Amino acid sequence: MQSPSVAVIVVAAGSGTRLGHERPKAMVDVAGVPVLVRALRGVRGSAEPAQVIVVAGADWLDQAVALSGDAAVVAGGRTRQASVAAGLAAVDPGVEVVLVHDAARALTPASLFDAVIARVRATGGGVVPGVPVADTIKRVESGDVTGTVDRSELSAVQTPQGFPREALVAAYASAAEDHTDDAALFAAAGHPVTVVDGDPLAFKITTPWDLRRAEALLAARGAGGVQRIGIGVDVHAYDADSPLWLGAVHWPDEIGLAGHSDGDAISHAICDALLSASGLGDMGSRFGTSDPRYAGASGELFLRETIEILSGEGWSVGNVAVQVIGQRPRIGPRRAEIEARLSGILGAPVSVSATTSDGLGFTGRAEGVAAIATALLTR
Repeated sequence: MQSPSVAVIVVAAGSGTRLGHERPKAMVDVAGVPVLVRALRGVRGSAEPAQVIVVAGADWLDQAVALSGDAAVVAGGRTRQASVAAGLAAVDPGVEVVLVHDAARALTPASLFDAVIARVRATGGGVVPGVPVADTIKRVESGDVTGTVDRSELSAVQTPQGFPREALVAAYASAAEDHTDDAALFAAAGHPVTVVDGDPLAFKITTPWDLRRAEALLAARGAGGVQRIGIGVDVHAYDADSPLWLGAVHWPDEIGLAGHSDGDAISHAICDALLSASGLGDMGSRFGTSDPRYAGASGELFLRETIEILSGEGWSVGNVAVQVIGQRPRIGPRRAEIEARLSGILGAPVSVSATTSDGLGFTGRAEGVAAIATALLTR
């Protein structure tokens, strides 16, 4: 598989002070989903595959890893500029275009990423999204109005901001002062920056009012959309010769599950529930055992491909609940780990519970594991 030529650095190292939270604002929930997770949905919804790098506060790296799925996570610096520099250092060698995005702009639509990428490639320069300034702007000195600014010359700049990778790296290397955003740093190095149409949804969640606004928009979106529920079931027999993957995590000291792929009954049941809710088929029709590409494939791969299928049809995941039935492994000690891992992959809350069948049936005889998943989708 060819490596992506685009990288997106998601800056999530800011504090939540103005938001009134002890946690960094990227970790604060918006309508039940962390700001960072919502921001990553927009990034991953882009039409072009990208390397994703999350820059988080040094004290919150474990939480960022749990929420970021397959994105790389690096520690940020004392300033935003230092944090972006840390993200740049992690960009793969083959990347040609770098986008820098604030996690706090959690509702930014995927189409804005596509527009910025396309303009960077067309111009070879820096690109920022911007929206017209609606309010009248006054110059004020010591409380007195000294003039009116021509708002036709103004644009409220957003993220993602995009740049040719080599020029951005050089601009950062030569920066002699701290700048308020990457476009200012890039322009200070002598490079051109152009503006594309921004999006009102790309506003920044900074204050409690912004948070309430975001939640109101999400509530309105849910109320005006279509919601569907799907159920998925998967069953696999134990296989002592296979490693155990369950819930997209490895269980090194447990007997594995037989299957054409990795036998991850939890992940497979979730995929079937998602596809059932959307009316887009099932695991068999989408990832059949006759397809050699999926021999030994991981449950995570199926989950990510299922999310791509759903996103292409306008579906987003509300939440998923999974019930595991079996004698082993014991889910309880690793429940939080599984839930965090699956929530990061799906970009939505996942809850996992487990039970036995009181000695009844194949699960009661310890012959295998069953998983039942229920998923809520919104379009």
